[in-house]
Amino acid sequence: MKRTVLKFGLMSGAIVSLLMLVFTVIGYENIGFDQSMYLGFGSMILAFSLVFVGIRSYRGQQPGQKLSFGKAFLVGILISLICSACYVITWMFVNHYCYPDFMQQYAAYYIEKQRAAGVSGAALEQVIAQMKEYEECYKNPLYVAGMTFVEIFPVGVVVSLFSALVLKRK
Repeated sequence: MKRTVLKFGLMSGAIVSLLMLVFTVIGYENIGFDQSMYLGFGSMILAFSLVFVGIRSYRGQQPGQKLSFGKAFLVGILISLICSACYVITWMFVNHYCYPDFMQQYAAYYIEKQRAAGVSGAALEQVIAQMKEYEECYKNPLYVAGMTFVEIFPVGVVVSLFSALVLKRK
């Protein structure tokens, strides 16, 4: 199991990391925050497709044996953890070296988006205060790593659940 998890975890991590680097080269300014969110989640889904392939590969290594939902889910979660760790490491690099002002740019974008949607007065002041708080929190690398992990790992959990349900063998 260890070999399968490492192989597919690192391959899925390489996919999501490579795509993040490609999007970095293109630049958020050229893609836009909304579109980059869709591209980011699309790259996560693509990378996590290897969870399904990894569980199927592990099942194929156990011919004629039972593969419980729990064991299949464990394989999927471990692959997802490795992929998520690769994603976090890549974002920490990209954020530090390529977009050190990412949160300031995002905060300005979000505040402007709220203004355009008609938010004003006290509600807008609340949005501005919240964005300032996020900017402050984003100065802490542990916060950034945690938020980045929480961004990707739940997708891996869902894909692992689905894959384990489909691929379990009685």
